[in-house]
Amino acid sequence: MYNEEISNTNESFERYKERLENFSNEFELGLFLHLTRKNLYWVLIFFLIAVSGAFLYIRYTQPVFEANAVLQINSDNKAQTLLNVEDIYGTKDIAVDIELLRSKEFITKVLETLPLQTRYFAHGQVLDFELYRHSFFNVEKVDISPEIYDTKIYIQFNSLEEYIWSYTLGDEAFSGTCKISSLCATPHMKFFLKINNFESIKSNLNGVSKDDYYFVFGSPSAIVNEHYSNIEIRLLNAAAKSVEINVHDFNASKASDIASAVAENFITFDLERKGESADKVINFINNQITNVYATLRESEMQLQDFKKDFKLQENENYSGIFMSRLNDMEKAQVDFELQANILSELEKSIQKSPNDIYAVLTLLSGTESGTILQNQINSLIDLMMQKERALFAMKENSGVVTSLNYQIDLQVEMLKKSISSLKGKLQQNQKDIESKIIEFEGQFTNVPTKELEYARLQRLFEINEKFYTLLLEKRAEYSISKAGFVAENLMLEKAVTPNNPISPNRFVIYMSFCLFASLFSLLLVIFRYLLHNDINSLAEITKLTSASVGILGLVPKYKKEIPVSQLVVDKRPKSLIAESFRTIRTNLEFINNNEGPKVMAVTSTISGEGKTFVAINLGGIIAFSGKKVVILDLDMRKPKIHLGFNALNDRGMSTLLIGKDTLENCIKKSELNNLHFITAGPIPPNPSELIINGVLDTIIDTLKLSYDIIVVDNPPVGLVTDGIAVIKKADYPIYIFRAEYSQRNFVHNVDRLVNENKITNLSVVLNGVDIQRNSYGYNYGYGYGYGYGYGYGYGYYDDLKPKKRGFFNRFKKSNY
Repeated sequence: MYNEEISNTNESFERYKERLENFSNEFELGLFLHLTRKNLYWVLIFFLIAVSGAFLYIRYTQPVFEANAVLQINSDNKAQTLLNVEDIYGTKDIAVDIELLRSKEFITKVLETLPLQTRYFAHGQVLDFELYRHSFFNVEKVDISPEIYDTKIYIQFNSLEEYIWSYTLGDEAFSGTCKISSLCATPHMKFFLKINNFESIKSNLNGVSKDDYYFVFGSPSAIVNEHYSNIEIRLLNAAAKSVEINVHDFNASKASDIASAVAENFITFDLERKGESADKVINFINNQITNVYATLRESEMQLQDFKKDFKLQENENYSGIFMSRLNDMEKAQVDFELQANILSELEKSIQKSPNDIYAVLTLLSGTESGTILQNQINSLIDLMMQKERALFAMKENSGVVTSLNYQIDLQVEMLKKSISSLKGKLQQNQKDIESKIIEFEGQFTNVPTKELEYARLQRLFEINEKFYTLLLEKRAEYSISKAGFVAENLMLEKAVTPNNPISPNRFVIYMSFCLFASLFSLLLVIFRYLLHNDINSLAEITKLTSASVGILGLVPKYKKEIPVSQLVVDKRPKSLIAESFRTIRTNLEFINNNEGPKVMAVTSTISGEGKTFVAINLGGIIAFSGKKVVILDLDMRKPKIHLGFNALNDRGMSTLLIGKDTLENCIKKSELNNLHFITAGPIPPNPSELIINGVLDTIIDTLKLSYDIIVVDNPPVGLVTDGIAVIKKADYPIYIFRAEYSQRNFVHNVDRLVNENKITNLSVVLNGVDIQRNSYGYNYGYGYGYGYGYGYGYGYYDDLKPKKRGFFNRFKKSNY
C-alpha cells in the first residue's frame, strides 16, 4: 500500500514536470489574435508615426528627376561600298565608344558647354532649390580669386537699384552693398549683377530674407565631381548599337540638358575625330608625294640629259629577263622604303600622342607592318578601355588607375621597340636588295656600257614613276573614303524635361514606412505573446492541469459600474452573470449531492482574483433557490465581505475565534432573503493561529444546525496557508482564477492542493471572462459554462446584448 502511494506520487510528479517543460511550447492562434486586438492602440500609433514620418520624409527630401536620351552609334562609308576603296577608319567597336562616353575627360568637355560655371539657388527653410535657367538675376564675373570658388554668395535686394552681398570664407565674414548692373568689387572677386525680371524683385522686396537667394562660382573639378556620378551610360541593344544616357539631378531642366549635351557632343566629337584621322593619313601621303615627285623629276632630267648627250634612241631589245627580275627587285626596294617611311611617321605620332589609337590604326592600314603590330595595338586598346572603366568608378590617383597607366606606358614602349625593330629589318632588307641588284647587274657586263647606263636611268625613272602613281592612287582613295564617310550616330530618343520626380516615390515611401509599422506592430504582438503569462480560458486551465481538477464554469466580466464585491445577482436576476452563477450552482451537485448542510470554501492564489465577489454572488444565487446560506469572511488580513454588503466590521470571525462574542451578535442579514453573513471583524495580529485553534470547527458545526450552505471566504493560498485546513474539510472546495489577471504558474497551487494536500474534489471557477473575445477566434472551450447558455434573444440576456463597439471604444477598460 505504501509502495503504491509512492508510485502514484512519482507519476503525478512526472506529469507535473512534463506540464512545466511544455508550458508554452504550442502556438495559440486565438491568444495571438486576442493580444493583437488588445494592442490595436499601439498598432494605430505605429501607423500614425509611420504615415507622419513618410509625409515628413517626402516633404523635406529634395526630389530627384531623371532624364533619358537614346543614342544609336553607327557609321557608313558609301565610297568604300561603291568604289571598293580601302576603309581608313577600321572596324568600329561600340564598347570603345561607350567607354569614351563614360570617361571623365569627355564628361568634363560636355559640362563645359552648359551654364554651370555660375549657379543660382533659392534658399528655403530646409531645402535649397537650384534656379537653373530660371533665375531672375544673372552674374557676369570679371575677375575672381580661386579661393572664392564653391562659396555661397548670398544676395538680398533692398530696392530695385541696390542689393546686399555677403559670404563667409573660413571664419571671416564679408558683406557690402552694390548697385544693380554696376561693377561690384569685393575682396575676392569683381562681377556685374543684372536683373532679368524686375517683377520678381517687386513681389519679394517686403518679405525676402537675407538668405533667400545665393549664387556659386563653381570650380571645374567640383562641377565634374558633383555631376559625374549622376550620369549613367548603358548598352540597350548590342545588335542595334543603341546606348541609353541616363541622368539624375535635383533639377529637371538640368538633367534634360545634360543628357542632350552628352548625346550631341558625342555625335560632334565622333565626326571630328574621324575627320582628323583621315586628314593625318592624307597629309602624310601629300608629304610623300612631294618628296617622290622631286625624285621623279630629277630622274627624268637625268634620263633626258643622257639621251641628249649620247644621242641614244630607245631600244626595245634589252634582255627581258634582266629587266623583269631587276624591276621586281627594285619594286620590292620601293615597298621597303614606303613601309620605312610609314613606320617613321608612326613613331613620330606615338611619340607625340601615344593615346591616339585611331591615328595609329589609320597609318598602319594596308601595310604588312600593321599586321605584325596588330596584337600589340589591340593589347594597348584593351588596357585603355580598362582604364576608362576604372575612371568611371575611381579617382585618377587610385591604385588601379595608376597600375593601368603603368601598363599602358609599358605597352607603348614595347610598341616603340617593335617599330624600331621593324625599321631595322626594313633597312637591312633594303641593303640586301641593293646588293642583289649590284650583283645582278654585274652578271650583265657584256651589255654595252651606254645601254646599261641608259637602262639604269630608265629603271630609276620607272620606279619613281610607279611610286608616284601609287601615292596618287592612295591619296585619291583616302580622299574618296573621307568624302564618303557619313556619321550615322542618331539620337533615337531626345531627352525631355521630366515632370515628375523618380525619388522620393510617394507610393514606395508610404508603403515602406507602413511596412516598418507593420513589422514593429508584429514584433510588439510577438513580444507580448512571448511574455504573456495570464490565464484566459477554461481550456487553458484544463490543459495546464491535465484535466486533474473539475471545472465548475466561468463568470463573465460585469460591464456595469459597481462597488467592490457587491451582490449583483439580486439586482439583475435575468442577466448573463446571474445565469453563470446558476450554472455553477447546478454543477456543484455533481461534486457532492449528499443530504445535509454543506461547507463551501472559496480561495484563490492572490488578492484581486474575485474570490469574495464569487463567494457573495454564489451564496446569493443559492439563497434564491430557497436554501439558507451564511457567508463567513475568513480573510481576516484583507476583509471585503462587509464592503460587499455595506456593513460595519466592528465584530465578526476574529472576535468569535477568541471567544469575545457570540454567533447571535455576529450574524448579519442581507437584503436578500435566506442570505446571512459574518464579517471578518477587527484585524487580529495572528489570524493563522486563530483559524487552527479549533474554535472554527465548533462555529461551523453550530452553523450547520441552522444553515444549508456555509460559504467560507478564505484567504489566498498563494500568499498564506491559513485557509488550507478549511479547504480540506470543505464539501465544495472552489479555486478562483481571474481571466487576464491570474498567471499560468498559479496553476501550480492547484497542483499542490491536489497532489500534496490530497484535495481531490477541488473545482475551478474562471472569473472576469470577456465573452466578446469569442468573436476574435479565441474560444473558451466550454461555452459560457456547462450548458447554461440560452443564447441572445430568449429573454434572459437582452439587457446584456453586446452592442456594436466603435474602434476607440474597444480600448475602454471595463469597470469590473
